[in-house]
Order: sequence, then C-alpha cells, then structure tokens
Amino acid sequence: MRQPAPFAPGAKVGLTTTIPVEVVLAAGLTPVDLNNLFIADPLALARVSQAEAAGFPRTLCAWIKGIYAALQAHPEIQTVIAACQGDCSNTQALGEILAAEGIEVIHFKFPYPRDREQLAREISALMDRLGADPGAVARMQARLTPVRRQLRRLDRLTWETGQVNGRENFQWLISSSDFASDLTAYEQRLTAFLKEAAQRPPAADGRVRLGFAGIPPILTDLWPYLEELGAAVVFHEFPRQFSMPDASPDLVAQYLRYTYPYDIGGRLADLKEAVATRRLDGLVHYTQSFCFRQMFDQFLRDHLNVPLLTIEGDRPTALDSRTRMRLEAFVDVLRP
Repeated sequence: MRQPAPFAPGAKVGLTTTIPVEVVLAAGLTPVDLNNLFIADPLALARVSQAEAAGFPRTLCAWIKGIYAALQAHPEIQTVIAACQGDCSNTQALGEILAAEGIEVIHFKFPYPRDREQLAREISALMDRLGADPGAVARMQARLTPVRRQLRRLDRLTWETGQVNGRENFQWLISSSDFASDLTAYEQRLTAFLKEAAQRPPAADGRVRLGFAGIPPILTDLWPYLEELGAAVVFHEFPRQFSMPDASPDLVAQYLRYTYPYDIGGRLADLKEAVATRRLDGLVHYTQSFCFRQMFDQFLRDHLNVPLLTIEGDRPTALDSRTRMRLEAFVDVLRP
C-alpha cells in the first residue's frame, strides 16, 4: 500500500470542527478552522452562493457550503481533517467530494457513545498520519495549558464582572479551535487583551443575563443588537467547549469531557450548570437551517428550567425584522 507523502513544515491543515489540535501543532503544522475561515471572509455570503452554483443544494446547511467554498478560495490548503462522526451529519459526504477534487481528507471519529479506548485509537491514528510522536503531543498539551487557563479567565471576566462583553467572549473562544492559525500571536494578543479588560470597570447591574445554546450563530449583528436591548450574553455553549474548559493532563480524558460531539445528556448537564452558576435569566437556542441538531430543541425546553427562545439562521446575514422583534420581546419579558 502506498504511503502518504510527508507534510512540509508549517503546511496548513483544514479542520471541519474542533479536533485534538494538540496533534496538529505537535506535528509542526498549521491548523485552520474552515468554519472560521469562511465566516470571517468579507465575501462569506457570496461563498454560499458559489457552493450552490457548484451544485450544492439550497436545502443544505450554509456552514457546509461555506467550508467547501472557502477551500476553493484557499488552494494552499490541500489536507483536511474531517470529523465524520460527532459533528455535522453532512461532513462525510463533503469529505468524499473534497477527496474527488484532489484534497487529502483525513477522517477523525469521535466515538459514539463515548468510549475511551476508541478515542485513544483515533488520536493515535491521527498522530501516526501527521507524524507527531507522543512526547511532542504531551509537550504541546502542556504548552497550551496557560493559554487555555487564560481563556477560562476571559470567560470569568464575562459572567462574573462583565469586563468582557459577549461578542468579545464569543470571538476569543470560537477562535480557540485553531488559535487563529498562529498560536504565538494568539497568545500574545490574548495576554494583552486580558490586561486591558482587567482595567475596565465592572459592568453595571440590571442587565438581562442571557446564554446561548446550540451551534455558533451565523447571524452577523446578533451581539450588538442584544447589547442595544440591554442584554448581556454571558455564556456561549459550544465556543466555550471549543476552548477545553475542563483542564486535564490526559489528552484522551480532555476530549472525552468535551461535550460537543457526544450525547445530549452531556450537553444538558453542562447547560444546567451554566444556568445555575452564571445566574442566567434566559437561554437563546440558536438553530441552523437544515441542521440535524434542530431536533434537540424540544428536548432542551423539556429539561431546562429557564425561559428559552429559539431562533433560526440560514446564511451569514444581518438579523431580519421578525427575529429582532422576537429577541426584543424576549428580553423585555426577562427584564427585572
């Protein structure tokens, strides 16, 4: 069997979601979260249309179409790690299309149900393919420990004192999936940001305290609008999970505690803790059009003892008038 070619030092490797990034970094490669690459593109909306022009159906999640189009715009990314289990149900099909177009696709599976031995095998296989030895991975995990500690501090400054606002919280945590493709620069910026944020006065009391459940919203002006309404977003479910909030010296244990790719029970426990600890007045459950995770909406309503508003987004656009009115009414009802 022909062995795959080794990677050039620093080669970019696309990620379809958060996977054990320690392995990518330990191999001397550059991780690129394709979701972040897509949504940060000034032409993000046009990218979705480009994917549809290439044959992707209208009734398909815009994140999948955005990933595909982002790769077309960045031909330097010739390898993609696709989480074909534990993420979007369409990732496997996307991987097949990318492979047919000449991109190397490395499949990674989060075991379902959770299984330590299976996850350890998946991480080991990824290490073998990328050329990362266990010692280098362990050193990289240790290297990331202070960065992840700073992200936990940033999160506390959001919900404990309000010195970090919701949009800042979201942007820092969501980018921890790949550390903005430059770990050193990311850490330097994070250190400087925390130093500046610590000098801010604590936020005034009386704001409605909201949490976000569900996948990261694709809507472009959500946080500024909520701030206009006097609401503070003090919890982001999945972005927080991407930052690996539960410290562990054991890499396998760290990714077993990561709730995103596993059963709804783990998510529910995480959400209940957030509601209580962060004193949430309400939850906004964001659902993405054509995403299988929409099915969990009623489950969350049945099992969370907190007011919950469900909103839906499709493409990377501003809030429509109906969603604005629903958010305004929700915040007004929760206002003390």
